[in-house]
Amino acid sequence: MAHSTTPLKVFLADDSELIRARVAAMLGAPAMDIVGQAQTPRACIDGILATQPDVVVLDVQLEGGMGLDVLKAVRSADPGIAFVVFSNNSAPAYRKRYLAQGAVRFLDKTTEFDQLVQAVAAAPGQLAH
Repeated sequence: MAHSTTPLKVFLADDSELIRARVAAMLGAPAMDIVGQAQTPRACIDGILATQPDVVVLDVQLEGGMGLDVLKAVRSADPGIAFVVFSNNSAPAYRKRYLAQGAVRFLDKTTEFDQLVQAVAAAPGQLAH
């Protein structure tokens, strides 16, 4: 369990470099450490498994694929990593599918940007064991 002295390790999986930079700036507080970033499903999976973050901030649409592939692959390899989906593709079908596959939160970039820091901080404690 992360304590206040140990930064929460966060991996950013998003196809937009601009969004990754903005999220990294938001989350790069003393309580959080960005341990990796990637934009393609394969690079995300490899990076997540290599860095063992506490939380992954995952977009639905990645370069050349879908975030759902990343979620499924990582959750089967390491169910202890929490996922917060953060996407513009927030249709109910996407939300339902990602939460059913084990994401702890699903936030809409357009309307819920301000909730991301709190969602990431709370994510490890929301994992279903």
